[in-house]
Amino acid sequence: LLSRFELKTKNKAKHAEEHPMRLKSVSPEEARLMIDGGAVLVDIREADEHMREKIPGARHLPVSAVETGETDGFHPGETVIFHCRTGMRTTANAERLRGLTECEAYLVEGGIDEWKKAGLPVAVDRNEPLPIQRQVQITAGGLVVLGAILGFTLSPWFHLFSAFIGAGLMQAGISGWCGMALLLKVMPWNRRNAPATAAA
Repeated sequence: LLSRFELKTKNKAKHAEEHPMRLKSVSPEEARLMIDGGAVLVDIREADEHMREKIPGARHLPVSAVETGETDGFHPGETVIFHCRTGMRTTANAERLRGLTECEAYLVEGGIDEWKKAGLPVAVDRNEPLPIQRQVQITAGGLVVLGAILGFTLSPWFHLFSAFIGAGLMQAGISGWCGMALLLKVMPWNRRNAPATAAA
């Protein structure tokens, strides 16, 4: 007779063969119908994004928690639909997300951006700061423009400032470490909601 561990391992292997590690895509409208039918919608964006704007009723499970294994998965029988902002993060992490559940799992095509374009409801809290990623884009873009203006009006040496910002963004994209994002996170407007965000 097979031991309980061997039986569990065999069942998992059988499930892996029957359900390859991928997520099926559904349109926002299809996702809405599935949610009305009892499916669970899960937002994998980070806490700052979720706090600023979210789909009502969506559970929050940031992809960073999935990567570190800080999640217990889902209840048996739950159909799960994952979403991010554009669909890129759900696609990139499809294998990890699919491994959280033994039931059907899907992703929303185009993420919350397409959800909004379809005219479906979102809850926006404008008291929350913009997501850090957008703050980085705004700040870096502003600094590059400033460096260019100063380079043309005061001294060509200021063009090196714009190049420095561009190199920093390139390094962040390659390594995944962004010093500007870390600096912005400790700014007063981001720190005022830090306790509530951490508990979300």
